[in-house]
Amino acid sequence: MGKSFMPTIRTERELKKVQLEGLQWTVNHVYQHSEFYRNRFDEAGVKPRHIKSLKDISKLPFTTAADLQEGYPFPLRSVPFEKIVRIHASSGTTGKRKVLCYTQKDISDWANMFARCYEMAGLTPKDRVQIAVGYGVWTAGVGFQLGCERLGAMAIPVGPGNIDMQCQFLEDFRPTVICATASMALLMGEEVEKRGIREKIGLRKVIMGSERSSDAMRARMKDLLGVDHVFDITGLTELYGPGTGIDCDRHEGIHYWADYYILELLNPETLQPVPPGETGEMVVTTLRKEAAPLIRYRTRDLTRLIPKKCSCGSILPMHDRLLGRSDDMFIIRAVNIYPGQIDHILSNTKGIGSEYQIHLDRKEDGKDYMTIKVERAEGETPDQDAVLVQTLESEIKTQILVSGKVEIVDYGSLPRSERKSKRVFDHRGI
Repeated sequence: MGKSFMPTIRTERELKKVQLEGLQWTVNHVYQHSEFYRNRFDEAGVKPRHIKSLKDISKLPFTTAADLQEGYPFPLRSVPFEKIVRIHASSGTTGKRKVLCYTQKDISDWANMFARCYEMAGLTPKDRVQIAVGYGVWTAGVGFQLGCERLGAMAIPVGPGNIDMQCQFLEDFRPTVICATASMALLMGEEVEKRGIREKIGLRKVIMGSERSSDAMRARMKDLLGVDHVFDITGLTELYGPGTGIDCDRHEGIHYWADYYILELLNPETLQPVPPGETGEMVVTTLRKEAAPLIRYRTRDLTRLIPKKCSCGSILPMHDRLLGRSDDMFIIRAVNIYPGQIDHILSNTKGIGSEYQIHLDRKEDGKDYMTIKVERAEGETPDQDAVLVQTLESEIKTQILVSGKVEIVDYGSLPRSERKSKRVFDHRGI
């Protein structure tokens, strides 16, 4: 085994010391070098000297995606331009892209975090990694490649799409790992089965990210690709990019790199901490980032902290898989619903596939209606549809407190995506 990328921290006390030092450094750094942050701190009446303990983080103002868009093209910049070696931008669909800049040290820290992800997933320099995520101005492809090279494994940078080439590479180069969005990994699995090449490939692991995935989707991937493990990697452009956390082979939760950033879980309405184990919005503060540090950045991603230690023995804390985004939430008949809640019900129902869509309509009577289209599991016949519909509609009503009409459709009839699958279609015109 080569160099380990895991922290040398042995106790929670040591971790808290590292976090406080990083927090104090970051607060000093942005106050001195960022006009945006200095103004924000002055408005909040907080000075770097006020940050004496980790609890004092609550005195600091929040940062949001709107701040990044309003500060375009170089928001949150806290170093001179000559220290900036790269920019990345999110693939934002509305308004201006969120652009982040990086120093050489930021790039190196990101590579270390990503190499740590691969190490946590049990990869070694003997692995071959087919990278089937987007390259370009976004952080995905280059991040996966950077971490792979830092670890010393072989990178096969294919990018997304181009299924013929993906399958040829699986056969010819025999990668042991494929990195993709959950939708792309499922698409690849179905393609491998269709072409009858499962026995000709050597995949052992899938590392997927970028969108939430259900248990049913993961089980299907494992089955189709013949892999031992499916790992869930997390990250966002604002926080370096992907590679800020991953589950280990125990799959008890996502270990996140608490020596690089502080994670708070807050109620999105009140912005107060939620009790351990309860769902809240992820709010992140970086501890080492130079070019565009984050202070209490509201990610809009929802998850919960896992209060127990992982059985793997790691000191690194865990959060649950992402349950959705606070801005993914839709309201129907005065009830707040996250797609993840419906996903959870579908995942726990035998006889249906992993692909689904939620359609919202407003009828002539002025009321809102929800229809859930879900695929029948592969190989299942329509004769059980009526029972499945009854089961699912009953579970949705019981767990979500809103009625939903369920339609079972043929396996493979809902669109597959090489990127992220769209789940919610709101036709209400509101």
